[in-house]
Amino acid sequence: MTRETAINLLLAALLLALPLIAAGIGEPFYVTLATRVVVLALAAVGLNLALGLGGLLSFGHAAFFGLGGYAAGILATHAFNAEPLFAGIPGTTSMPLIWLVAIAVAGLVALPIGAISLRTTGVYFIMITLAFAQMIYYFAISWPAYGGEDGLSIYVRNSFPGLNTAQPLPYFLICFAVLIAALLLFRLIEGSRFGSAVQAARQNGVRLAAVGIPPFRIRLVAFVLSAMITGLAGALYADLNRFVGPSMLSWHMSGELMVLIILGGKGRLFGPVAGAMIFVCLEYVLGGITERWQFFLGLILLGIVLFARGGFLGLLSGKPRHV
Repeated sequence: MTRETAINLLLAALLLALPLIAAGIGEPFYVTLATRVVVLALAAVGLNLALGLGGLLSFGHAAFFGLGGYAAGILATHAFNAEPLFAGIPGTTSMPLIWLVAIAVAGLVALPIGAISLRTTGVYFIMITLAFAQMIYYFAISWPAYGGEDGLSIYVRNSFPGLNTAQPLPYFLICFAVLIAALLLFRLIEGSRFGSAVQAARQNGVRLAAVGIPPFRIRLVAFVLSAMITGLAGALYADLNRFVGPSMLSWHMSGELMVLIILGGKGRLFGPVAGAMIFVCLEYVLGGITERWQFFLGLILLGIVLFARGGFLGLLSGKPRHV
């Protein structure tokens, strides 16, 4: 067992144990806080697939995060009001169905965005993904049917077969299981021939094309898969807060996801998990002391960029295998 694997297992055990202990001593707030860590980590796992493996510095992943949230909110609202969406199609409060819709919506939107954005590189790619995300953000603001700028409240917690999702602990366990599944998918992709092609496209697209593999298609598939995972996280986040609003689509959210990856370690399996744990702890602890807690977050980010470019996991476990 490598050092990084041991650290990953320790982080997973810690993330699972703390909410169980909190639930046992009657502190549901900390269970909800851990659920926030899990959902943000899941969203960052999606971005890590594009950024960590493919080197695609997308500043538009908030669009997919928010679209997943709106998919959950709209479906639950129509189910609550007993109103069909369109053409007689009803809403639903079933989590598995909502997840499928959120994944599909994020993937379908990511396909044309990626097809256009991936024809550019560098700062142009960053700005085009940001532009697309802001277009969707302003569309949500101007959509009064679903709250517009005020957002959309979700009056019921969506359901999962066999579990009482209204309780904090069962909902945490659902989100944790989804996160573990996403991490396993990330590891599977990373170790596959497709994952090798994604990393080769990041390192030298010309050489990849020379051996008969089109880098554009490889990057596009990675971008869409990345968006689908982030869209799933958005649906869980909306369910957690019982609210979805344009802030989930804002460029600030894209930046937050990027911060999680930088904190934990770009391209690392548990980098998003470590980053989310650090970020939420800083937000909770320092946020209770000062409203300007982001200043200290900025200092930590500066230190990581200058002295620990592998992030928190890089400091503890050294150079990753795939670099």
